[in-house]
Amino acid sequence: MKILLNPAYVPDIASFSVIAQHEVCWEMEDNFQKQTYRNRAYICNDLGRHMLSISIRHVGGSQGRQKYKDVKLENTYQWQRQHWRTLQTAYRTSPFFEFYEDEIAPLYERPYEYLLDFNLLSIQTVCDCLQLDMPEEKTVTYETTPVSMVDGRFLVNAKKKLDFAPETYTQVFSDRNSFVANTSILDLLFNEGTNALSYLKAQDLSFLNA
Repeated sequence: MKILLNPAYVPDIASFSVIAQHEVCWEMEDNFQKQTYRNRAYICNDLGRHMLSISIRHVGGSQGRQKYKDVKLENTYQWQRQHWRTLQTAYRTSPFFEFYEDEIAPLYERPYEYLLDFNLLSIQTVCDCLQLDMPEEKTVTYETTPVSMVDGRFLVNAKKKLDFAPETYTQVFSDRNSFVANTSILDLLFNEGTNALSYLKAQDLSFLNA
């Protein structure tokens, strides 16, 4: 079963569970929408769930909708430095932060031009850490209702409540916060390390059939 997904920024555990368990095709021809995981991700810090938001250049309303692949990053604001410092603060005491630090850090060390390209690179980077093959197939046209794939593009919608109950694991601040479910894959990677891929393959993906 092949799943159609939008490339998100260091995607959540639900999305990466799909990548670990199924063939995936990336949606390349849709329009950019606000309030999605295209330019935000959630991690855990000492206060619980915390959002990382990527700054993008917004086009004027007269230009109409903008294709996701045409959205440019706003690099005059040092969002990469902020994100990396936030990740260091949140995860430097996690069991596997130092193990993966050298692989993840380059995402935040030089500017990139396009959001979609950066997101695909973030996914490739995590796939490398997981020793998981990066899906290569990409769409060339937009289909409102895909006929040959299961439509998983709803996973990029940050406002959609997902019927997904991942297994708990020990998070950095579990001594002061309850388990924060379905955060960015980075939370799982830094906390579970080499066990992360087995964890992803074991999750229930019945939400795909909802």
